[in-house]
Amino acid sequence: MKEYRDILCPVCGCLCDDIEVNVENNSIVKVQNACAMGASKFLNFSKERLKNPLMRKNGELVPCSLNEAIDHISRALVKAEFPVIYGFALSSCEAIKVGIELAEEIGAVIDNQTTVCHGPGVQGLQDIGQVSCTLGEVKHRADLIIYWGSNPQDAHPRHFERYSLLPEGRFRGGKKDRKLVVVDVRKTATARMADFYIRIEQGKDFELISALRALLRFEDIEQEQVAGIPKEKVEELAEMMRSCEYGVIFFGQGLTQTIGKDRNGDNLFALVRDLNKFTKFLVMPIRGHYNVTGSNEVLTWQTGFPFGVDLSKGYPWYNPGDTTVVDIFRRGENDLTLVVGSDPLAHLPRRATMHILEHPLFTIDPSMSLTAMASNVVIPSAFYGLEAEGTAYRMDGVALPLKKIVEPPEGILPDEEILRRILEKVKEIRGK
Repeated sequence: MKEYRDILCPVCGCLCDDIEVNVENNSIVKVQNACAMGASKFLNFSKERLKNPLMRKNGELVPCSLNEAIDHISRALVKAEFPVIYGFALSSCEAIKVGIELAEEIGAVIDNQTTVCHGPGVQGLQDIGQVSCTLGEVKHRADLIIYWGSNPQDAHPRHFERYSLLPEGRFRGGKKDRKLVVVDVRKTATARMADFYIRIEQGKDFELISALRALLRFEDIEQEQVAGIPKEKVEELAEMMRSCEYGVIFFGQGLTQTIGKDRNGDNLFALVRDLNKFTKFLVMPIRGHYNVTGSNEVLTWQTGFPFGVDLSKGYPWYNPGDTTVVDIFRRGENDLTLVVGSDPLAHLPRRATMHILEHPLFTIDPSMSLTAMASNVVIPSAFYGLEAEGTAYRMDGVALPLKKIVEPPEGILPDEEILRRILEKVKEIRGK
């Protein structure tokens, strides 16, 4: 038996780096320090997974060789007039870099899961600018923690424990030195732990943020309620934010995927900017997949834009609502889709998924998802952080190394190598 320490957990954006794993006969037999989601992935990732490439023949997916699968995908990519490459939140930064090179070679649109989750927040960041920090700084310094439209108790179970409310830091002694505020439309598991819970009306986030900004300018609120919240409670929250020593807002899809979308992000970032006239205040998206932040980072430093990048013009073009995949699928514009580590048929709107099914669909994924089941070709890949090394970005923008602790099944390659082989074959077909 071999014991591994300080392993990154490849599940959510927390990227907990204190996991201990015991491996025996190339199987993980014990996991320590992980949450229920993390432990489940470490112990069960090898179950019900794909072990052979598959190609659709006579309406059925049948086994084929890796070379045959790569050749088929490559020829289809060269033939396509307007292909889309989508996914990468469960890949490594190195794989994303190759994916961008492939998209540039074939003139494709490349997009990631940000387009249907924190995309509006990223747009707000670009419009206003983000006052942010690392999770380590939150642990050591924050005395006011606000979760806005997010529920880490269910989605990021160790966020409280490691980074925000509970850990003892250099200047804070744990929960006794901190105050927890939750702004949400329903009383979630996180809200039940709050010292101060604000139940906001659905779609009224922009209104509440605007009221808080007005109060910070010492203006009066004429209405008795704001976003369904008594005026006195809004004033109490504003004073709490203004008088803290070090505050941070963690916002989730409850803010980015409701009425207002990117304007909510604009207003929230502007609120934090205003707060810094009185105290130290920061804001951070609480991201989902373990490397969805990395997909934004790599796309940004390669193309200048974080998601929904159209490379068909010979240069990067970015226009959310135009170059983002849901809109492209909804308008029926692309003629091929390559999915890497994602399941759009299970998550995107019906109108978008119906268009995906009308054209060639290829999937690179370790497991048999709904999208893989409907694909023309499926190539199984290795799990990063378990069977392959790579780099991932934590939700605070800190790059961390994913380690390899077990060997993948024979013939199974990581996304990076699969995409590189496809890229090489595409260049060969095009005579480059």
